[in-house]
Amino acid sequence: MMAVATDGQLIGTVLAVQANFYKVQLDQDDREIDPTHLPILLCTRRTRLKKIGQQVMVGDRVVVEEPDWAGERGAIAEVLPRTGQLDRPAIANVNQIMLVFAVADPPLEAYQLSRFLVKAESTGWDVVLCLNKSDLISAQEQQQISDRLLGWGYQPLFISVQNQINLGQVVAHLAHKTTVIAGPSGVGKSSLINALIPDINLRVGEVSGKLARGRHTTRHVELFELPDGGLLADTPGFNQPDLDAQPEELVHYFPEVRKLLEVHHCRFSDCLHRDEPDCAVRGDWERYEHYLEFLEEAIARQTQLNQQADPESTLKLKTKGKGQSKYEPKLESKKYRRVSRKTQLQALQDLYQDSEE
Repeated sequence: MMAVATDGQLIGTVLAVQANFYKVQLDQDDREIDPTHLPILLCTRRTRLKKIGQQVMVGDRVVVEEPDWAGERGAIAEVLPRTGQLDRPAIANVNQIMLVFAVADPPLEAYQLSRFLVKAESTGWDVVLCLNKSDLISAQEQQQISDRLLGWGYQPLFISVQNQINLGQVVAHLAHKTTVIAGPSGVGKSSLINALIPDINLRVGEVSGKLARGRHTTRHVELFELPDGGLLADTPGFNQPDLDAQPEELVHYFPEVRKLLEVHHCRFSDCLHRDEPDCAVRGDWERYEHYLEFLEEAIARQTQLNQQADPESTLKLKTKGKGQSKYEPKLESKKYRRVSRKTQLQALQDLYQDSEE
């Protein structure tokens, strides 16, 4: 049933954002609207929201006023409180993230998969892992991959979009939820969405033979309604998602370590699990090397942010291999800066003029 505010305004969900327009699907009203064709309005944002800096994101629940049913237009007057949000890509009110990878063509890369998983875990949403093109590997190879990922803390779902394998299980995971689907390019995300929503016709990219990587096909975030209920957000394909985790929080985005820390504890509450004494985590799990690389990146990012906040800081971050970094004093740049040729010539001219006088 359509959700209507007390003053007659309508409530809906933002499906897409392009330029300064917002595609809003209004909630269903059984009395006036055919449930198979929910009304969609192209809306603008009220100037008041712009003045207060209120961003409107895909997935936002919004209040729409002054609907023009004939022109299919309206205006967003209010953004309702969010249950969570992701900044890159910008999307709100998500229940879970479905990561789609291929087990072949392109081959499954442990480091890349680990990076995506850590990014997904950092959102705090549930993570569903789908491995596409399972028809291209043997049952033994599939079992080896499954056993390895179980050690990481994940129960992968092996699918094949081309051969329609286990797509019913995918539908069951997506029903009545808002899901972000993400993963590197060329693994079959668009093909999967086309299979789940037959009339959507997303453009499918090919895999580059030279790099064994896919070409980007999705250019912006958009929510699509699933036939069996729920919303699915396609996201632009990317091969290396940014990690913006705090260094001390990073380890908690590895499920196998979360389980370990439930039983064992490090001596120090701020342990970064590198070379600290009595560390319960260091070196006891397969993805430890991944953790050290991500930690180094997180420390470098945090240092950069701190230096931006305090430009007069006298320290800089010095990295020495995987997971090894420390702060060192900055050199006084003006003291050690080479004098430019122009300055040298000007000094010679001044000296020559002084001697002539």
